[in-house]
Amino acid sequence: MVVLAASIVSKTGKPLVSRQYMEMSRIRIEGLLAAFPKLVGTGKQHTYVETENVRYIYQPMEGLYLLLITNKQSNILEDLETLRLLSKLVPEFSQSLEEEAVAGKAFELIFAFDEVISLGHKENITVQQVKQNCEMESHEEKLHKLIIQSKINDTKDIMKKKAADIEKSKMEQKKIGLGNALTGFGSKAASSIMADLEPTPQYRPEPVPVPSVRPVAPAGPKGPSKGMQLGKAKKANDFLESLAKEGEVVEIEVPKPTGGVAAVTVNTATEPVSLAIEEKLSVTLNKQGGVENLEVQGTMSLVVNTDEEAFIRIAVNSGANKGFQFKTHPNIDKNLYSSSNVLGLKDPARPFPTGSELGILKWRFQTKEENLVPLSINCWPSVSGGESYVNIEYESTSELDLQNVQIIIPVPATGHAPTVNQVDGEWRYDSRRGALVWTIELIDDTNRSGSMEFVTSAADAEAFYPIEVSFTSNKTFCDVAVATVEHTQRGGPVKFSMKKALETAEYSVV
Repeated sequence: MVVLAASIVSKTGKPLVSRQYMEMSRIRIEGLLAAFPKLVGTGKQHTYVETENVRYIYQPMEGLYLLLITNKQSNILEDLETLRLLSKLVPEFSQSLEEEAVAGKAFELIFAFDEVISLGHKENITVQQVKQNCEMESHEEKLHKLIIQSKINDTKDIMKKKAADIEKSKMEQKKIGLGNALTGFGSKAASSIMADLEPTPQYRPEPVPVPSVRPVAPAGPKGPSKGMQLGKAKKANDFLESLAKEGEVVEIEVPKPTGGVAAVTVNTATEPVSLAIEEKLSVTLNKQGGVENLEVQGTMSLVVNTDEEAFIRIAVNSGANKGFQFKTHPNIDKNLYSSSNVLGLKDPARPFPTGSELGILKWRFQTKEENLVPLSINCWPSVSGGESYVNIEYESTSELDLQNVQIIIPVPATGHAPTVNQVDGEWRYDSRRGALVWTIELIDDTNRSGSMEFVTSAADAEAFYPIEVSFTSNKTFCDVAVATVEHTQRGGPVKFSMKKALETAEYSVV
């Protein structure tokens, strides 16, 4: 006996649940199920129908059919026994035989079918044993849920702590700002001088988010002061709150100037030295899955945030990096880097520039090896009955964890979105671009492959190209990392922050 598929379909042939036990395409199984109602005659007592290739064995269940699709060489007596066992299981897992109720219990029914049929052959099992097996609890699943809940609780605790810190900081700044404001009321002459010396407007946060006092510029250079007016505290408060919501670390420093004006500075740098390793990936794939071109361009950049820590050199750890070409900045000592993997200025007495980003090392890599492609895309369009059925799949064989993945497939201009039958991830229709945007938040070891199937109006296969892809990653192609940052004058390590990022510059299937 070889069961090809076990299904529950409506009287019109609409599949509600279908489990295949032999490899077959989705289009073929849907075609077999759609043809079944046309083969069933009325007024006949037997419950099987044969075609040239397969045999349908079925049992009516109110408004539905429980259906087995087998090959013609299968033992029909064993098939009928399997059908009877499945017919007893369906009411056990679905209290109602309405279409919505059966579809809602689809996974439970599939698990039950798998207990009865294995690789197309019936297992020696009873209804009670199937129910017992399906109700068994998984220790691994419980452990996974506990870990996830623990992470959620930890995140909530961190959020509460940060909210309390922000509230505490606001209260302290409110006290300081109020004290400075009261000091400012003490001297009318001082307010006039501060008005004359008021600098030109620059892009910076408004004054402290409390009612504070600042002078108003006089009408003439020597005229009397026009008094004081309240600052735009509400606007500053909204600005700082928006920064906090976006995850920025905001530190507000209020100096004590003579005129009572409180200046606010926003400092987001946490370490004296900031380093970043960034790569841009350009890939061109063809429709057959081959690689036309793969190119990586990377940069290591440096930002020195304090003058005291500008006299530094950077020790680098790097792997084999076969095929990579490296270049250093013209002011970097190439001999020192070649011999010791240390990036330092040719003149150790000179400091690095402060407050501006400087690229100190660049690299380039180009290849056509398919095993290095981080994400391959295969598209299978076919035309049937005036419609195009498109199956598209992705596969990732690299060690990179890909984030914010977007696969953009052009579709024929029909004025409405295609019908998506199945998708791993999320999708949306971009009417302006005339494209279907398939989004996967994260591709890691749990979902290295996935697929999407959609139906649209009939079109040539070329209409679904070129396919554009974009993503980011926290890992890079080049095996390079910063080991230490040392001070060249006083010696010893210097604290630094590190960021790694890979993003696509151009990634397409043509």
